[in-house]
Amino acid sequence: MSLLVKGPVKTCEELLQEFNNKTMEIGPAKNIEFVGVGNKDVYNITAPFLDNGELVIAGRVEDRDSEESSVYFFVERAGKWEPKQDAPTFRLQDPFLTFIKGDLVLGGVETFPHPEVVGALGWRTIFLKGSSINELKEFAKGPDGMKDVRLVELSTGDIGVFTRPQGEKGGRGKIGFTRIDTLANLTSEKIDKAPLLVDQFIDEEWGGANEIHLLENGLLGVLGHIANFDKEGDRHYYPMIFVYNPLDDSYSDIELIATRSKFLEGPYKRPDLIDVVFSGGLIRKGNGRAVLYAGISDACAQSIEIPDPFDRFE
Repeated sequence: MSLLVKGPVKTCEELLQEFNNKTMEIGPAKNIEFVGVGNKDVYNITAPFLDNGELVIAGRVEDRDSEESSVYFFVERAGKWEPKQDAPTFRLQDPFLTFIKGDLVLGGVETFPHPEVVGALGWRTIFLKGSSINELKEFAKGPDGMKDVRLVELSTGDIGVFTRPQGEKGGRGKIGFTRIDTLANLTSEKIDKAPLLVDQFIDEEWGGANEIHLLENGLLGVLGHIANFDKEGDRHYYPMIFVYNPLDDSYSDIELIATRSKFLEGPYKRPDLIDVVFSGGLIRKGNGRAVLYAGISDACAQSIEIPDPFDRFE
């Protein structure tokens, strides 16, 4: 019998009310300062990770008035993060990463001219792998029109794949899950056929997985986001978590772990994006606390210390 119990679907409003009713020690939030990229913004970052013994952050870099984005790798020097010397850059958005079978696996969103809508962009998720940043080579592509595909090496040795179709199958965006035995079997068709998790989002709202944590007991801690539009058409993105059991496909309720108001004030790309927190990564400190790294308002990046949301599931 699974320890994970999933209740009825909850709306952003209900989740926000639950979050505001909790007593949680949150903070302080910190701006993450990036230099060496001119006047471009850096946002939708990963959490810091080790590359050949050095802490690195991958981030989305672009002009404030543009969606033309590149992924850079940054290292910390005197409290500021600057581009890593001799590191590659990739024409992608929203980087994410994991380690599978000892390899660094990096992904991001590639945009391209929409094949049917003149002047619009299409998108797909691109996957690269290598022993280090400088060895990264593309090895797979996700289906056209799908973002937020995430991978994790399971305790059983195979690979879990979280998906996020939109359109006829996923509406505005719902999460799916499937398994593959090796990265060689990560195909667009396999990703596209992943069964959806039910009762996570109402049809008017959407969400996706951002980073997957393998917990000590084999459960999967999913760091993600849930989002909606308000009556004025403004977007609201909230960082959330749930836990998934890959042995019986059960999963827990979504819970919010922070809100925009818990972070520092800062710039925004457009007025309709002010209330956007895009989960980038979570560093679990091992003392019941964790640090959330996030893109803020599509214009900057911050971190904030929160209670470790996965502690009670281990």
